[in-house]
Amino acid sequence: MGEGRKGSRNQAGVAALAFALAASPALGQGGDPNFTAFANDLIVVPFKDHTIAGLVTRRPEDKKFTHALALFPGSPGQVKMQMQNGQLAMEQRGNFLIRARRHFLDEGFLTVVIDAPSDQWFGLFRHEFRASPRYGEDVKGLVDEVNKRYGDLDWTFIGTSEGSVSAVYAARMVPPKRVVLSSSLTSSNYQGPGLRFSDVKALTMPVLWVHHRRDPCRATPYSTTKSWAGELHEPLITVTGSHNARGDPCEVFSEHGYVGVEVKTVKAIVAWIRTGQAQEIVGD
Repeated sequence: MGEGRKGSRNQAGVAALAFALAASPALGQGGDPNFTAFANDLIVVPFKDHTIAGLVTRRPEDKKFTHALALFPGSPGQVKMQMQNGQLAMEQRGNFLIRARRHFLDEGFLTVVIDAPSDQWFGLFRHEFRASPRYGEDVKGLVDEVNKRYGDLDWTFIGTSEGSVSAVYAARMVPPKRVVLSSSLTSSNYQGPGLRFSDVKALTMPVLWVHHRRDPCRATPYSTTKSWAGELHEPLITVTGSHNARGDPCEVFSEHGYVGVEVKTVKAIVAWIRTGQAQEIVGD
């Protein structure tokens, strides 16, 4: 499964590794189209006592890239991506951003699933840590490595649910061109206080809010997102409808995770990235 392994040097002079992943039933867990129809590369950037990994997904026919979308998945944010016996092991495959990432892949676009640093894989991945300069250095190391391999890219940071906390803090320390906040965690949870209005207000780049009108998760109320977006004069895409919603209200296959309307939601985000114009309502 690891077709290739290439090293380059990060800012600390330590070799970063990239594994080109072959499309296979084992990797795709029975035919995940994110793997079977697209090219995937696992990039691992080492630091002194830990690593940070990013899973790059791209169209195999694309040779030149213009845009990179950093995807920060929701709770717990510990994807634990690593090579084991020549195969990619990873968790949270059902997360909205991870399962729908192929739909972001316009010409010249690639996505990068951002894992928690390896020393944050076990126990809590606290919001306090995500706000720390150390986390900013980790994300910067991965962003720099992707730029080195694929060109000087136009970056968008996209966080969903608790990943919105990671995206906002990372954007304050490693400023992208824009930020997208999806199903934002605007209440506290077991890992920290969640997003605060002042955190988002401090961002200096354009911000897009995306939220399902009937998000059933108590920690991510649509009403708070709508209020904050209005007060900050930032665009909000309201998503409606779903298909086969199931499971816990705060999990990936409820309206919280845009189940059944993933494609329409993602395409509306891509349109905003391309044009700066946000469609007010998408879905069924």
